[in-house]
Amino acid sequence: MSSKLVAVVTGANKGVGFGIARALCKQFDGDVILTARDVDRGQQAVADLNQEGLRPRFHQLDITDADSVNALATFLRDNYGGLDVLVNNAAIKFKDDSPAPFSEQARESVRCNFTGTLSVTRALMPLLRPHGRVVIVSGEKSMGAMDKCSLERQAEFRDPSLTMEGLQSLMAEFVQDAAAGTHQERGWPNTAYGVSKIGVTVMVFILTRELAADPREDIIVNSCCPGHVDTDMSSHKGPLTIDQGADTPVFLALLPPGVGGPKGQFCRLRKAEDW
Repeated sequence: MSSKLVAVVTGANKGVGFGIARALCKQFDGDVILTARDVDRGQQAVADLNQEGLRPRFHQLDITDADSVNALATFLRDNYGGLDVLVNNAAIKFKDDSPAPFSEQARESVRCNFTGTLSVTRALMPLLRPHGRVVIVSGEKSMGAMDKCSLERQAEFRDPSLTMEGLQSLMAEFVQDAAAGTHQERGWPNTAYGVSKIGVTVMVFILTRELAADPREDIIVNSCCPGHVDTDMSSHKGPLTIDQGADTPVFLALLPPGVGGPKGQFCRLRKAEDW
């Protein structure tokens, strides 16, 4: 078993995830596990970084597949005895001109972006060692979507007593309302991606409350906006490079031991924002 520190980046074969893996290979004092759903694309990403003199390791991960998630957890437990950094980056986004019905967009966006992210986090957080860091890549779309929710919906998400089970129920309610075609009259915005990112942002707040009772020292969870990055997801409309987009996620992943913050917050440009 390796005594090295270890970091995991999900959805890292391209885009911001690839930029995060690249930066961690340069700055993190340990092994970086680059994960991707597609094995060939993931291995090609590793080969590309090898050409830059960087040495990430690859592990297949489909965040929507419980067996795949459990296989990664077993790999980390058997090979490293734990985990030090988790960057949840994997996500999907339907194009603005997608012909997919909104009900399908809602179902699949929540299934991957929210439920998949929660699945990975729940599976890997027990492996975190003291001073572990978890970063969940959200985005400014979560803030815009929140503003377009009804005041009643906003209050539900902002309730300081909201549990993870309650959050899961809210996300399931959105999917059900979208399927019924009643989501807007029931206080939801007309953006499946935005609502899924509300979910992962609020997830961070809840995880931080849960960690208050955790005996492990100095485990910090944050969400962040990488900015408008030139990627497939943005249809290459963003002005930022993937390395610029990786800056805040990597900053949060490498917060030093004992740092005062950010902690349990939504961050942009390395600073916490009032989400």
